Amino acid sequence: MKPVTHVLVVSADPAWRQPVCDGLNQAAAQRDNPHGLLAVPCACDTSALEAALSTQHGADVQVVLVDHGPAGSGQGPAAVLLAQRLIDARPELSLYMVLEDDADKLLVEQLASDAVDGYFFRGEDDPVGWLRILAAEVAEKADTPFYDALRDYVAQAKDSWHTPGHAGGDAFKGSPWVGDFHGFVGEEMLRADLSCSVPALDSLLHPTGVIAQAQRLAAKAFGARATYFATNGTSTSNKVIFQSLLTPGDKLLLDRNCHKSVHHGVILSGARPVYLDSAVNRHFGLFGPVPKATIARAIAEHPDAQVLILTSCTYDGLRYDLRPIIEMAHAAGIKVIVDEAWYGHARFHPELRPTALECGADYATQSTHKVLSAFSQASMIHVNDPGFDEHLFRENFNMHASTSPQYTLIASLDVARKQAVMEGYRLLDRSLAFARELREKINATGAFRVLSLEELLPEELKGDGIRLDPTKLTIDISASGWSADALRDELIGRFNIQVEKNTHNTLTLLLTIGTTRSKVSRLFDAMLRLTKERRTPLTYARMPEAPRFSALACLPRDAFYEAGERLPLLDESGQPNAALSGRVCCDQIVPYPPGIPVLVPGQVIEPAVVAYLVRLLQTQRSIDLHGLATQDGEWHLRVLTPAEQAALPPLDRAS
Repeated sequence: MKPVTHVLVVSADPAWRQPVCDGLNQAAAQRDNPHGLLAVPCACDTSALEAALSTQHGADVQVVLVDHGPAGSGQGPAAVLLAQRLIDARPELSLYMVLEDDADKLLVEQLASDAVDGYFFRGEDDPVGWLRILAAEVAEKADTPFYDALRDYVAQAKDSWHTPGHAGGDAFKGSPWVGDFHGFVGEEMLRADLSCSVPALDSLLHPTGVIAQAQRLAAKAFGARATYFATNGTSTSNKVIFQSLLTPGDKLLLDRNCHKSVHHGVILSGARPVYLDSAVNRHFGLFGPVPKATIARAIAEHPDAQVLILTSCTYDGLRYDLRPIIEMAHAAGIKVIVDEAWYGHARFHPELRPTALECGADYATQSTHKVLSAFSQASMIHVNDPGFDEHLFRENFNMHASTSPQYTLIASLDVARKQAVMEGYRLLDRSLAFARELREKINATGAFRVLSLEELLPEELKGDGIRLDPTKLTIDISASGWSADALRDELIGRFNIQVEKNTHNTLTLLLTIGTTRSKVSRLFDAMLRLTKERRTPLTYARMPEAPRFSALACLPRDAFYEAGERLPLLDESGQPNAALSGRVCCDQIVPYPPGIPVLVPGQVIEPAVVAYLVRLLQTQRSIDLHGLATQDGEWHLRVLTPAEQAALPPLDRAS
């Protein structure tokens, strides 16, 4: 299928606008036009531009040509402001300005220089030349340097005398035992599973060729100074940044709601964390952001903090109002990392923006596989830190990265970036429309309802400017009479529908660029059928309330690396073990979902924590507790021995 690419020609001068469109289209008809460039006229005012971009064909726009107007017309300032507003809304679009002379360029550079990709001059009426430049601009955006190199190399059918051992899949062919795997995975995928012995495919550890080119295109697409591809997930990306910014004993402020990988990063870096308790919606068992007042207080109380890390959006789609928080942190000399694992698509639709980088974050990590089209484990690290030390970062990156990366993961990042730039707006617009439709239809069932932002927000967040990612639907099932576990099992077993997660009384659905009309129809059909089988509403046992953070006795790194001893979670009578009270935990204890630690290494264990863990194990069938040790078939916690605790330096002397 050949793509269609619209070049929007914006001008207040119809006598100029239409001939330019005609000239560009005539030139396009006379030359090779692989991307289907087509010039479309548009008046130079906000309403006309919005109308042009909101039509069915608005998603086909890739380039906007804005006419500054003839000398003396007075159109220049309005045209420049319109161009700036356009790029603020759709930064993935390429912007070219048409000027009368170089004097006009000064105004453009003052207002919109960073956004302008190129200039033309009114007096140089050269539609063929202009089209050639615009076609090259589109071709660069649509380029996938790494994927193209990988595909071309595979097509050359080289004999493999290097790793991996399956040698392009030949090891599977003809095997009576594993031959089916070749057909299941596919010829091209196996041929593309190559070794770092292929120089043409560059090196992820020290990219100078096609990987470097792909990363530069990604940086431009996502609005970063630099972007790095990671093939072992955002979990490792977070650890790399921590090790690059923090040395043992450095203080950081972190949202306790952060993914467990952030807490692993605390251990690896040897940093001293200040944990900020997130807000909790206790009725639905959902964790939200940290209240803005809590963050402000922590910044004021810890002027020696080096880093602040937050998660935005959360698993359930709650987004911080990041700009004032980042400005507060920067004023205190604190660098800001935002874990955007669930929000990598935001750059490509105005309804989802601003992104963390647009709000001033120094670093953002994104799971490109979660909501865009990269393969699982494929992630990106975006850097906007003006003090970025590339050498130090690279050393830490290489400490975690494999010397044998999976090249198809890198290719999927290259392709996902291209898709996001070229058609992300269209696909996200469709997803957002599906989300609105599902919200309306599910609410109409009477048995299920999609929670609004106001219903999701804990009371202490109501004035914090929190927004909701509408592509994440949290469904309250309370009126249906189904338990969450039974409903989830019914959906997968009977209707072949797998949901993202559930709490005791909610289900979470994730809409992505891969959501289709057919999937929406099948989901709604299933919800209607389940509504007809409505049961007597249940009295739900409330989700056990997670205790607030207690205190650290030592650095998490110090506690983690001690041998410790293992004490049972339950005493001999089956009750929470009182002997754990006051002891210091060595491991990270994480209920999953949502993946938020209840205990971290170095934390003092309080009775409420033990009671919470016991209740989770007894009442929540769908939750796994990561970090507990098993011994003789019983759950145990690894804690510091008294001698180990006495030997460790207290926090004020930790280093």
